[in-house]
Amino acid sequence: MRALAALWLACLLAVAAPSHAQAAKDPASYLLLPDRVWTGDEAASHAGWAVLVRDGAIVAVGEAARMTVPTDARRIELPGATLLPGLIDLHSHVFLHPYNETGWNDQVLKEPTPYRTLKAAKHARDTLLAGFTTLRDLGTEGAGYADVSVKRAIDEGLIPGPRLVVATRAIVASSSYGPGPRGFDPDADLPQGAQPVSGTSEVIKAVREQAARGADWIKVYADYRVGTDGSTQPTFTADELHALVEAAHLSGRPVAAHASSDKGMRMAIEAGVDSIEHGTAGTAATFRLMRERDIAWLPTLTAVEAYGEYFEGYKPGQAPTPEMQEAARAFRAALDAGTTIGCGSDVGVYRHGDNWREPAWMVRLGMTPAQALRACTSTAARILRREDRIGRIVPGLRADLAAFVGDPSENVDSLRQPVFVMKDGVVYRQP
Repeated sequence: MRALAALWLACLLAVAAPSHAQAAKDPASYLLLPDRVWTGDEAASHAGWAVLVRDGAIVAVGEAARMTVPTDARRIELPGATLLPGLIDLHSHVFLHPYNETGWNDQVLKEPTPYRTLKAAKHARDTLLAGFTTLRDLGTEGAGYADVSVKRAIDEGLIPGPRLVVATRAIVASSSYGPGPRGFDPDADLPQGAQPVSGTSEVIKAVREQAARGADWIKVYADYRVGTDGSTQPTFTADELHALVEAAHLSGRPVAAHASSDKGMRMAIEAGVDSIEHGTAGTAATFRLMRERDIAWLPTLTAVEAYGEYFEGYKPGQAPTPEMQEAARAFRAALDAGTTIGCGSDVGVYRHGDNWREPAWMVRLGMTPAQALRACTSTAARILRREDRIGRIVPGLRADLAAFVGDPSENVDSLRQPVFVMKDGVVYRQP
């Protein structure tokens, strides 16, 4: 089955993106000529600016007339478009697809890992062509360590996709995550959506195992729906969380904590995690504490909307569901507190390639378009500790770039219309 999956993958993607050989035939230099350039640093875009790329890096930004352009540079004109840094989504699941297509349990229990890996490759391609050139993927949800292989295939040019920062299996407290025990025979030995552990020794062992297998970040579920009434409650003790964070940090890996309840957020913050995912019940005081400790927040607003669509009959334009109202309240509290907010959408819950929906929600809930764009570019790169490589259009950084019809720094909905995508100096989409 694995050999067949590999053959299918090769056939599916052979015509989807430039190979290393094709990339080598491309000119080493490009002169990109959009109507406007938004660099990732400022509120407004610059009319009439150009960007010069050579050998995969940005070498000049500004008026083309002031640049020394190599004679063999390929000129790409992008009329009516604004060029941005490649967008970044810090909470994704490339091994999942929308739950209104197939529920989470059925994806984990019924879809073979080779099939899910093929779908992940397609999801990666769809994401890249939408202008998102970097993803932090926070758990394979039952597909083991397959994200490490997808990342490698992208890095080696075998398949098209964004830069992947992977977390492999995620770590959960024993008997707290799915599938089961609720709704299934409690004695059934079911495949699990994450790595279950109990006690500090198992927690430390799991961190070390995941690091050895290729995890860039460690993902932990600090709380989940384990209350007697199905309510969200903390799942790990303070000692377990501290041990996890210490082991991860000693290995040089940051920690992302799933935490929806304020108590779960507080425990994760006190343990020293680097980012909080979801945080829908966070209080103003908790968001202020996150600001003081420089802990980033990824609000996953689009996932909350998607859950409303799938399970509560919500339709865009209708009154928001109670969960959407709670998420909106948390977002405004974090914004008022000055918490670092990055773009993290939980894509996979909804369709890959529609990641633009997250910055659109950020603007609806109070950010300016430029603030939302920074959350998806320069701020996201800083959260990843990669601000010296990606996230802005400045000389010396890698040429991860995307252009959109109109000007997203004035109208964020322009992100729905990508016309050009370059990653590491290789063109994947152009007019």
